[in-house]
Amino acid sequence: MQKQLITASALGLLMAFGAGSALAAPDWSKVPGKKITVFYPGVSPMEWILKGTEHGGARGLKKGESCASCHDEEAADMGKKMVTGQKIEPNPIKGKAGSIPVNVQAAHDGANLYLRFSWKQPAGGAEKMDKDNQVKLAVMLEDNKVERANLSGCWETCHGDARTMPEAKDDKKTKYVKDGSLAGGKFYDLIQWTSKGAKHDGYVADKRVMDGGKALIEAKGEKKGDEWVVTFTRKLAGGEGDIALAPGKVYNFGFAIHDDHTHGRFHHVSLGYTLGLDAKADITAAKQ
Repeated sequence: MQKQLITASALGLLMAFGAGSALAAPDWSKVPGKKITVFYPGVSPMEWILKGTEHGGARGLKKGESCASCHDEEAADMGKKMVTGQKIEPNPIKGKAGSIPVNVQAAHDGANLYLRFSWKQPAGGAEKMDKDNQVKLAVMLEDNKVERANLSGCWETCHGDARTMPEAKDDKKTKYVKDGSLAGGKFYDLIQWTSKGAKHDGYVADKRVMDGGKALIEAKGEKKGDEWVVTFTRKLAGGEGDIALAPGKVYNFGFAIHDDHTHGRFHHVSLGYTLGLDAKADITAAKQ
């Protein structure tokens, strides 16, 4: 009996140690970062992106050129034009930053993916649309099944008839993917952190669903001085609405920051990039 108790205790310690190790964050000082500039997009839904008479890049997109290949280095300039109302923004917000440079890092341990975002708080002071949250950060992942997701990033979920858009007729209509299907795999995996302390694990298919996923373990953030740091811990495997991640594969990746208490379309967004697990990509999550 005593031998069994000792064995059981040892097993318990091993399990506890293993669980703690699996959830241990990587040493971020050893993880390379990539600077990605998120910018204010104004009213630029997918319908506008594909309209060649208004968006010169529509032709290149139809030929297979990605948005990032054309606009990566000019994201800040684009954000400045749109946030001031020079282009495709009928209701400019006074004092809002046009862009935010963000340092993005990623790593994995064979069981979990770790993401870290850090940036300096820009000037603000506009109307508090979301009084409860100074900041929200959302990440979308896609498994190369949504048409053009490898080119346009998260823009495939942005449409002119969604709520907060000038042409919206239904104030309940959220982001969606044209012909999106959770069962068919045509969806974006969505995770979000809010400065109020909430975390969300959902997806965007024929509609946006904020919760129900099983992959997100932890989402946390804090402001140190003038710098925000937000981290996510996500299981590689998941449930419904969770993309199953695997080493050696590359996924489409994008993120958005709702800064200065904003909501809806009044966020800063990234262009579309790639995230690879032990694979060459715009951002590579190497095993630690």
